[in-house]
Amino acid sequence: MRPYLHQYLLMAACIYCHTKGKSNKVPFLNIESPIFPYYISSAQPYLSNLHSCPSIFPQKKKMRNSISPTFIFLMLLLLLHVPLIQCSIFPLDDESGNLIEHTCKKTSHYDLCLSSLQSNPQSSTADVKGLAQIMADILLANATDALNYIEGLIKQAPEPELERSLTYCAELYIPVVKYTLPQAIDALSKGHYKFANYGISDVAKEADTCEKKFSGSIQSPLTDWNNLVQGLSDVAVDIVNILLKG
Repeated sequence: MRPYLHQYLLMAACIYCHTKGKSNKVPFLNIESPIFPYYISSAQPYLSNLHSCPSIFPQKKKMRNSISPTFIFLMLLLLLHVPLIQCSIFPLDDESGNLIEHTCKKTSHYDLCLSSLQSNPQSSTADVKGLAQIMADILLANATDALNYIEGLIKQAPEPELERSLTYCAELYIPVVKYTLPQAIDALSKGHYKFANYGISDVAKEADTCEKKFSGSIQSPLTDWNNLVQGLSDVAVDIVNILLKG
């Protein structure tokens, strides 16, 4: 809930008490409005804050005798200014959720895209460019974790052939984490979408090359990591392509 809605809730309560129940002095909320049920669930937590108007409630005993909590709650709902709340809250939340779903439907991995973006609170207020940046950041974080995992396996001194394959993969991931992705993310933030697209797409290629290094009797211990990095790279590229198409 937006901070200013909290202020409106408290203000409405104060106005009601200040007018001593003469609610006809302030605008009413149309209870037929489709958003009326929202206030029933959202306004209740703020009733505990009615003590924020101490000058209006000089005597608690008198208030209890003259106004029931239920009556205050109902009047609180009626005193809210509908146009401002309806225009400034509901469209934003609905549009942000729809934008994430709409964007992810244009990617090659819908579920991965949706779960990744929804895991980041900043996605709820981001535009398409913002979603691309968030996905690129998620990709970088996972590529970094993959590299750390590879380096951990190398330190365990595995058999020589496996160690060579792991070392090869580490050499692929190091430039991705230190140079390729940071440069692509910087380019993305500056609106250089083609350069960003090239850098991000290169990550998937490196992960695929790493996976193919394991063959024969050597089973890859990095399959899950490589698949995840490839998938995130594909999604990030797809979102950047949306920006390129305008």
